[in-house]
Amino acid sequence: MAAISLTNVSKVYANGQVAVRDLTLDITDGELMVLVGPSGSGKSTVVRLIAGLEAASAGRIIIGGRDVTAVAPQHRDLAMVFQNYALYPHKSVRDNLAFGLRVRREPAARIDARVREVAQTLGIEELLDRKPAQLSGGQRQRVALGRAIVREPQAFLLDEPLSNLDPLLRVATRAELALLHRRLGTTMVYVTHDQEEAMTLGSRIAVMRDGAIEQVAAPLTAFERPATSFVARFVGAPAMNLWPAGWSRNGERLALTTSFFTLEVDSAGRRTPEGANVLLGIRPHDIVPGDVGTGDADAQIEVVEPLGASTTIHASLEDGAAELVRIVVPPHESLRAGDRVGLKIRRDRLHLFDAGSGRAL
Repeated sequence: MAAISLTNVSKVYANGQVAVRDLTLDITDGELMVLVGPSGSGKSTVVRLIAGLEAASAGRIIIGGRDVTAVAPQHRDLAMVFQNYALYPHKSVRDNLAFGLRVRREPAARIDARVREVAQTLGIEELLDRKPAQLSGGQRQRVALGRAIVREPQAFLLDEPLSNLDPLLRVATRAELALLHRRLGTTMVYVTHDQEEAMTLGSRIAVMRDGAIEQVAAPLTAFERPATSFVARFVGAPAMNLWPAGWSRNGERLALTTSFFTLEVDSAGRRTPEGANVLLGIRPHDIVPGDVGTGDADAQIEVVEPLGASTTIHASLEDGAAELVRIVVPPHESLRAGDRVGLKIRRDRLHLFDAGSGRAL
């Protein structure tokens, strides 16, 4: 096992494209760190920099206390699992699992014992004599994981390993990965664009945008206390509602005024200077629909999405509004498209962000 540390790491390609900018991240020994962000945010490049598949343009990379910034990939003692599995199609599962150990000239008895041990851990003992073409997508992913595990590396790097699986299999394999990490206790760096995957897997998550980290935190902390408006939008489904707002202070009260409504809240702990513009954020779960005229604003329901355990409602606060407010209600609520409702916003669940920098206030 090994801690991984990136200090002021940047990656700039020959054409001037900046993939990673001045990134600093410390991953503790045995941690499962998830890098999450939209496509093009730089998360896969970070993992490739750790692996040595990309050369850093600046900064230092430390693995297990050793500076590996200029060390070749094969000498970093890391195992990587890719999105496309990268199995040898002409080799059996047994030979795919054993390949790395044979390259290292391990004794045959140790190779056989290690392959059987890993196959049992992953529940693929009955697949050892099959070829990859005879396996399902989930089985191939287990073999790809097994090939990494069998080597007992310092750390695992997993780049979108579940993205080729169907939704039900992804959920099942995700749970297996979490159990596997608990059993192995080995450092893992996991890349995904799926924020639900990040929330359920990571000891901590690093939310990335445009080659930089917006926030590093425990998943629930990033959801409840997002550091930026980008994190607020990206973490959580449906996404947080955000409205531009002006504000003024009246003693111990704060008046927040959007185009649709004005809210008065306790001003304690708010650092915003007088007159500054802010973004007012509220999670869809923290808006309660009721009778017209009884809430903070009236709205018309445009779309109702029953999702089983809950129902998501999209409503317009004014005619022709470009963006709809998102509301989550229990599944038994009898609300339909075209209904008019009053919306009550929970004052204790408001989020404020600086309109310019996006930083939380």
